[in-house]
Amino acid sequence: MALFRRTVRSYFRREGRQLPWRPPLLAWDKQRDRLDPYSILVSEVMLQQTQVDRVVPKYREWLEHLPDFRTLQRASVAEVLRLWQGLGYNRRALALKRSADIVVADWAEELPTSEEALRTLPGVGAYTAAAIRAFAFNIPVIMVETNIRSVFIQAFFSHRKSVADNELVPLIEQSLDREDPRRWYWALMDYGAHLKRTASNPGRQSKEYVRQSTFEGSNRQLRGLVVRTLTQRSRVSWQRLLRDLDDSPQRVKLVLAQLEREGFIRRGKTYIMVAR
Repeated sequence: MALFRRTVRSYFRREGRQLPWRPPLLAWDKQRDRLDPYSILVSEVMLQQTQVDRVVPKYREWLEHLPDFRTLQRASVAEVLRLWQGLGYNRRALALKRSADIVVADWAEELPTSEEALRTLPGVGAYTAAAIRAFAFNIPVIMVETNIRSVFIQAFFSHRKSVADNELVPLIEQSLDREDPRRWYWALMDYGAHLKRTASNPGRQSKEYVRQSTFEGSNRQLRGLVVRTLTQRSRVSWQRLLRDLDDSPQRVKLVLAQLEREGFIRRGKTYIMVAR
């Protein structure tokens, strides 16, 4: 395990990524300051199912316009969706806005540190709650995500297929830097991303590995097109929307019904609009 730790840390010192939600990469045993919990929440929600390189510019733009919970809580749905454009899975944008409503109303604009409280926020599951606790508050939690899986599978299960997370957890716990878990997890994630580029993605040996479904022509793509169209205009007629989307009326009606139920849009007698 000592050699494993040295390998991961050595890579991080040489190649660790400087990302806008991380502090400067100083000496390993320094930089124990508390990071802005709002910024960490935003970055973690954006990074769900979206690659880092796509997230970085959108994260910077988001924080420029919506720098804290209060500003996000006051923002319109249309502005939130406009700033989210390009990241996909627009439900995450609404989840962030609803989270801001809760944090402002119930927690005096202060994100709590407990897993139980964090998991009451929309879109925050077990991993995201753990990541917030580790990165915002430097709490030594145990967490598993795709890059962490790749590191431990490559190091300890390289000749195995279908490796379960419960086999990785004891190793993750054993290796954890309990004094500075934040930087240890950054090191694991960066090293895991490196392995994916150079070692045929060891994460494919995980039982949790799922190949992403085709985006082109999917309902997910149509949902994104509807949201993009509506954020570019204050309102759109049904006939204009059909012309712009060039898709079957049945599919468009189905997607509009889903978006309305989820709080993205509202429909009047003749126009469709982004929800307020």
